[in-house]
Amino acid sequence: MKKITHRAVSVLLLAALIIAGLVLYTLRYIDDGRDWALSFARANSGSTGELTDRNGRLLASFDAVENRYAEDAATRTACYAVTGDYWGRSGTGALTWFWDDMHSYSLLTGTTHSSSVDLQLTVDASLCRTAYEALGGRKGAVMLMDYRSGEVLCMVSSPSVDPLDNGEPPEGAYLNRCLSSCFTPGSVFKLVTAAAAIETVPNMDDRSFYCEGEYEIAGVPIICSGDHYTQTFEQAMANSCNVAFAQIAVKVGQENMIEHVRAYGFLDRHDLDGIPSAAGSYPLDFIGDPELAWSGIGQSTDLVNPYAMLRFVAAVANGGKLAEPHLIAGRSGPVTRLVDEDTAETLGAMMNYNVVSHYDGGNNFPGLNLCAKTGTAELGDGSSHAWFVGYLLDEQHPYAFVVLVENGGGGLAAAGPVANAVLQKAVQ
Repeated sequence: MKKITHRAVSVLLLAALIIAGLVLYTLRYIDDGRDWALSFARANSGSTGELTDRNGRLLASFDAVENRYAEDAATRTACYAVTGDYWGRSGTGALTWFWDDMHSYSLLTGTTHSSSVDLQLTVDASLCRTAYEALGGRKGAVMLMDYRSGEVLCMVSSPSVDPLDNGEPPEGAYLNRCLSSCFTPGSVFKLVTAAAAIETVPNMDDRSFYCEGEYEIAGVPIICSGDHYTQTFEQAMANSCNVAFAQIAVKVGQENMIEHVRAYGFLDRHDLDGIPSAAGSYPLDFIGDPELAWSGIGQSTDLVNPYAMLRFVAAVANGGKLAEPHLIAGRSGPVTRLVDEDTAETLGAMMNYNVVSHYDGGNNFPGLNLCAKTGTAELGDGSSHAWFVGYLLDEQHPYAFVVLVENGGGGLAAAGPVANAVLQKAVQ
């Protein structure tokens, strides 16, 4: 009797294990079956595909025999942040995120079907090459988009890698700095502080600020890059005056700053046709006026994702409305209001004044009607990130841009020429 009982228990345990295994397999099949099938798709289905830029230039292709990329190494390297590779080493590449869309797969049968798919992207490969060459081997990120249509025309991260090069890749080559990283913003964040002030502080345009290079808040010195003396709000922006913007941030208050930083999307993870971006940060707990002042200047614990900054300046350029950026040609995302219309108009005029009065626009950006802001983000070790962000005030070329050069030094000196090179190429 005991033997029968033991055998019955053993059979029941075995049955339970089989059922558990079937359940586990079914769940894995639902989650991973597509990947299993697509691992052999080219061999058993005869599928083919091409990935091209906005002008039809080949970026990558595959068939039953091999995977291919652009013919020249310069294009492959410059466009790697966009294309990625067939092995998924870059977490944001089109060949990773849109791979499924380039194959036909049936969950019911677990098989792929022969198909031929051409996927065209909005980027311009020649612009990406220009941007990558302008970075000159420095670590950094460049993005350019049409702020009317939402089309992303350029997305470059440096250092990059040639997917056909079997050598050791540069450190960080698989990281897309445009989407997957956040950086101390420095003075480009004064655009956010200014927008918050315009909406919360009465009569901002009538206020003046005095600067002799240093200002104390609760006994803590706020250091500025120069002596600006009496200045208007607009002049304080052009001077990128820390003293003025420290006072402005305190006047706005931490709760209002947090509200606007959040409303403008700097604390969110966004996506670019499904490709996720990193979320930024801003001090959310009570920090006191001195630290609030530094946060309004773009220092403190502020971190900004370049793509989030691009969305913000694109909305300012478009009268406050954001045409959601997209990477796949033929798609168009929603148009939503991100910035108040009057705020966008005021901020845009201030950015144009920056270029005309302080950035020597005629010489540094010839022929470009530019609205921009520089940033020199101090990192506490004597180095600084260089930023240059803005847009063209040009109906024929409605382009917004973000340029970041890691540890590059001054924003205008390091990031400005990169922006000029890309914009000059874009308007040709």
